Amino acid sequence: MKHGDKVALITGGTRGIGKTLALTLAREGATLVLNYKQNEAAAREALGAIEALGASASLIKADLEEPEQIDALFEEVKRRHGRLDYFVSNAAASAFKRILDLNVRNLDRTYALNVRAFVLGTVRAVPLMRRGGRIVVMSSYGSARAYPTYANLGAAKAAIEAWVRYMALEFATYGINVNAVSGGLIETDSLHYFYGKVPGMPPIESVLAKTPKGRPGTAQEMADVAAFLLAPESEYVTGQTLVVDGGLSLTAPPFYADAAPPLTLPPHPRG
Repeated sequence: MKHGDKVALITGGTRGIGKTLALTLAREGATLVLNYKQNEAAAREALGAIEALGASASLIKADLEEPEQIDALFEEVKRRHGRLDYFVSNAAASAFKRILDLNVRNLDRTYALNVRAFVLGTVRAVPLMRRGGRIVVMSSYGSARAYPTYANLGAAKAAIEAWVRYMALEFATYGINVNAVSGGLIETDSLHYFYGKVPGMPPIESVLAKTPKGRPGTAQEMADVAAFLLAPESEYVTGQTLVVDGGLSLTAPPFYADAAPPLTLPPHPRG
């Protein structure tokens, strides 16, 4: 199996993309360690789903905004397995506000969970990767594109992608690859929150109309790219951010979706 004899730690691994990736790796033989913050029911459900596949998995509760809990998380991984092959930094959260409405708590919590937890987690993960390893972090197209209320998280994601490049340079000599996966509109609870509960946000349909693929991506499509970056086939890929956004970040005004004939895109030539 592609991920057989591999121990993988996924933060935020009991819901959304993290859970989907965990199931993907489990089907290929990996042993999973899933971190979660507080939702016990979701954690138990994810654990059961993995075990139903015949794979080995365990849960570790930790609040990654607290450095001492990050230390405890990795100490527990070391106690249980003695090593680590994959570290996937997936947990994320932020406050979606205009810049002038952000406060110190919003800034500090976003930095702590998205940037600091990734860096401190990597610092703890690398010594456990004695046979080499893979580190993957989840980013988003807000790291390079600006849109309403995303400045706080987008800036954090941009910082993450910069860290990926520096880490790839330093850790290559240890046989460790470091990469990011940048998602666009991905069908998760977070997507529906952003476009459904943030006051004044345009409807998601208006954005999908300007996405070349014309639909949101799936958690499985994100997981598949992350799984590739963890697999042997990606041995020569490091320091990169792979974009999974259906072409959204390629577009710019004037948009094809807003054009009138004769500039509207023609039907398929075989159509």
